[in-house]
Amino acid sequence: MGQDNEEDLMMNLPKGIVGWEDNKDPQNPSPFASSVFSPAASYAATEFHETSSILSTLTVTSYLFGYAIGPLVLSPLSELYGRQIVLNAATTFFVLFQIGCALAPNTSALIVFRALTGMGGSACLTTGSGVVADMFVPEQRGLAMSFYGFGPLFGPVLGPVCGGFIAENAGWRWVFWILVIAAGTMTTFVIIFNRETNHLVLIERKTKRLRVELGRPELRSCYEKAAGENSSKLGTFVFRMTTPMRLLFRSAIVAIIATYIAIVYGCLYLLFTTVTDVFQNTYHWGIGISGLSYLGMGTGFVIGQILFGLVSDKVIVRLTKRNNGVFEPEMRLPLCIGYAAFIPISFFWYGWSVNAPTHWIVPIIGLFPFGFGMVGIFATLQTYVIDSYPRYAASGIAAITVTRSLFGALLPLAGPYMYNALGYGWGNSLLGFLTLAMLPMPVIFQRYGRVLRERNASSFK
Repeated sequence: MGQDNEEDLMMNLPKGIVGWEDNKDPQNPSPFASSVFSPAASYAATEFHETSSILSTLTVTSYLFGYAIGPLVLSPLSELYGRQIVLNAATTFFVLFQIGCALAPNTSALIVFRALTGMGGSACLTTGSGVVADMFVPEQRGLAMSFYGFGPLFGPVLGPVCGGFIAENAGWRWVFWILVIAAGTMTTFVIIFNRETNHLVLIERKTKRLRVELGRPELRSCYEKAAGENSSKLGTFVFRMTTPMRLLFRSAIVAIIATYIAIVYGCLYLLFTTVTDVFQNTYHWGIGISGLSYLGMGTGFVIGQILFGLVSDKVIVRLTKRNNGVFEPEMRLPLCIGYAAFIPISFFWYGWSVNAPTHWIVPIIGLFPFGFGMVGIFATLQTYVIDSYPRYAASGIAAITVTRSLFGALLPLAGPYMYNALGYGWGNSLLGFLTLAMLPMPVIFQRYGRVLRERNASSFK
């Protein structure tokens, strides 16, 4: 069971309260598309006679505007009405607007459709964290998050590799048709096999069934008070729908973590604006093969994710034992300090190696530390938020996703101007100095996280 206080809810329930039978109750349930179009954007710009670099960049990054909007709605809906219906509807929406992208008549339409697909695609990212919270206890969440986080983090790297070859050999529109086929197939499987995991929704269903079967209309859910059902239905709805923004603005630790992740994520997309151009113009690679230049970062993602999955939960178990068996979410944070130290390395290594330029393998290897460090930061801090607010895990990840998506969508617009003014060496060094200055942040999270988390804890019980 994922909720930290599940055992309390299963034992000694007052008369008329419906809960789980025990911790073996069979009814109790113990994110590619963002960047795949990146190398194909130049083909679309040529077809549409688009000369604005900003609009051309927006055809790639507008997807992230959808990522900034979708979670604000979809995450609280999944906590109110269930993960299953929200995920099924959102992924269907995602597939339909991929068709719109494939048939887009101009740049403006393509930007709008990309934003709409981002809204639908964001459901997998944010509701997935809720599923992890639903199904796994803290001692198991690290490994679960490493599996769950593989797609959302490795996808932006794998996307350009596939998108480049597709666009070069079949045309840019086929990038989206391939997405329609792949996503449509997966959505079909999700609709058929996906099951509800939201504890509040499942208990509410059980309560309604027992009211009818036993003829006892007074029965109520053991989560009723926590779910806000003592207020009006409208009040409950408003409470739920504002949870992501309340977490962002009323939980100091969530706000600081969201800002930190957003800056790192924005730096990732700034790198994305240069990699394809560097390997096409400096090393004279073709559109298709230039996507392979992302594999250095991708390898960093994979190794960083594996290490997190193997180590994170073991650290939690050891620190919990040392703390007399009492788990605290801040026990998740020591790994983040080590991972963060790798981020600045890539900017100096990659920036000056392509500025020289050196052999093509040097900048590819130089992207490895960034991938390794970023996946560790994301996995650690997102799991920490889930540990801190397991009942509102989807909303907590939504708060982080909103800020990081806005940074990821907007910062690349400044990329061409920054690199034109400073060059790849000093342009990337500027980002390197920025991430160096942020190295104390993970230490602050660990040292003051509990104090910051508990300031408004009563608002999110």
